[in-house]
Amino acid sequence: MNPKIECIINNIESVILGKRSVIEKVVCAMLCGGHVLIEDVPGVGKTLLAETLAKSVSGTFGRIQFTPDLMPSDVIGYTVIDRKTGAEEYRAGAVMCNFLLADEINRTSPKVQSALLEAMEEQQISVDGKTHALPVPFMTLATQNPIETYGTYHLPEAQLDRFL
Repeated sequence: MNPKIECIINNIESVILGKRSVIEKVVCAMLCGGHVLIEDVPGVGKTLLAETLAKSVSGTFGRIQFTPDLMPSDVIGYTVIDRKTGAEEYRAGAVMCNFLLADEINRTSPKVQSALLEAMEEQQISVDGKTHALPVPFMTLATQNPIETYGTYHLPEAQLDRFL
């Protein structure tokens, strides 16, 4: 294995114990420019894995806790108009980072879930008709809890296809 890749894996493994197989798959997905969906019970280090991966490659980290009341603008951002000048200003959403943890992605509506689709596929987002490039690299690490499914929304096939 490439020494730099081994160094990243070992760095993450020094924080997340006993999950080398998962760590290797996540690092592989990162190298392929892909995204991952991690399905596991709460409290096993999914958030810590995403944070440690970001730190290991000097990337920025963002986190969204997906809830039923989340809005697409919370994910991708929104435009505001300066009252004095009339100029439009883009306010970035949580997606403007290198590594985005989409925590419990199945707990929010399909409308909000779909806000991630363009970002995951095209490495850009569109807000009010303007396109904004995402930082490079951009990777979504989404989580689901396989035990508690009450109050969840099934991920559509179009979204599942975005994950490796």
